[in-house]
Amino acid sequence: MGKTLAVNAGSSTLKFKLFEVPSEKVLTSGAIERIGLGDSLVSIKYGDGKKYENTQDVKDHEEAIHIMLDQLLSLKIIASYDEITGVGHRVVAGGEFFTDSVLVDADALKKIEDLSEYAPLHNPAEAMGIRTFQKILPNVPNVAVFDTSFHTSMPQVNYMYGIPYEYYEKFGARKYGAHGTSHRYVAGRAAAMLNKPLEDLKLITLHIGAGASITAIKDGKSYDTSMGFTPLAGIMMATRSGDIDASLVTFLMEKLNIKDPNDMIDILNKKSGLVGVSEYSADMRDLEKVQDKNPKAHLARDMYINRIVRYIGQYIAELGGVDAIVFTAGVGENDIPIRQEVTDKLSYFGIGVDPEKNNIRGVERDLSTADATVKTLLIPTNEELMIVRDVERLTK
Repeated sequence: MGKTLAVNAGSSTLKFKLFEVPSEKVLTSGAIERIGLGDSLVSIKYGDGKKYENTQDVKDHEEAIHIMLDQLLSLKIIASYDEITGVGHRVVAGGEFFTDSVLVDADALKKIEDLSEYAPLHNPAEAMGIRTFQKILPNVPNVAVFDTSFHTSMPQVNYMYGIPYEYYEKFGARKYGAHGTSHRYVAGRAAAMLNKPLEDLKLITLHIGAGASITAIKDGKSYDTSMGFTPLAGIMMATRSGDIDASLVTFLMEKLNIKDPNDMIDILNKKSGLVGVSEYSADMRDLEKVQDKNPKAHLARDMYINRIVRYIGQYIAELGGVDAIVFTAGVGENDIPIRQEVTDKLSYFGIGVDPEKNNIRGVERDLSTADATVKTLLIPTNEELMIVRDVERLTK
């Protein structure tokens, strides 16, 4: 019996879950937010509904990890560091190099750092996290689990852009996708729910939360996905624009007198999507409350649904049919009207959701009508569990 940590280091956050293995029981979960920004919030849930919270300055991710481990000891969640038998790290960018999760050695860590240009806000923090755990727990294996690995199976026709081929060869300019660990998890659960081998199914998985991506899965592998070179592409999201005409970027830079391209990217990443169109909120729940009185909120919501339906239709064509579509992540798991409206627009394909079955949040369930020829499934995602399973798989 051991304990495995699943760690997710963001640009200014550190989230974690501690699992008992092989039982996969969650022992504790927590987060340290506002790292390097002052007044960092440390919060840990443990035991039977207990919660620890504290506000303190945390200068970087290395200090955050020390604080996390110290609290695991002081709260008696672990008796000593020796109880931790593995650490799994979410890593955003694995490029074409990492086609699977990997046991981290010096070469792998250097490659993760080299790939930072593809995820400058995330990979450096994740690499620092790995180095810190290697220093504090030198005998404990570290496993890197990449958001992009699941999508390395995409055929070239789906990941290439219509730009000069040499840009792909020189700079790696191609679609990489994201949320791969989530798509991989819910695909496996869908196969179990349908009692069929994953390799025999055609699935479309919808990871729709603040960030959102849709993936077509064929032969048990990612066949196409909506996010692109970065997570900015694809459907409209909470604060991200999703797909737009590239010429609009330079047009707006000229009109807005923007000199630094990063300032324009910041607008597309943080001030667009639902919040940009509605001029009200990035939260779908807020928009649904006011949509009858606020035309822009109504428009933003309609655009969001439209983009989801558009991608599902495209992927049904690419796959040559579909056996099931899967809703997951914050909006997918909890927004009852969104699931209903999306599937209502897809009835032509034999997709239908029973309103009574659909009247539920965050619980694994088949939502399909009795006469639907395509299943619609609600499956809460569990990326941390996938990370822990990869640690177990690679360290046995």
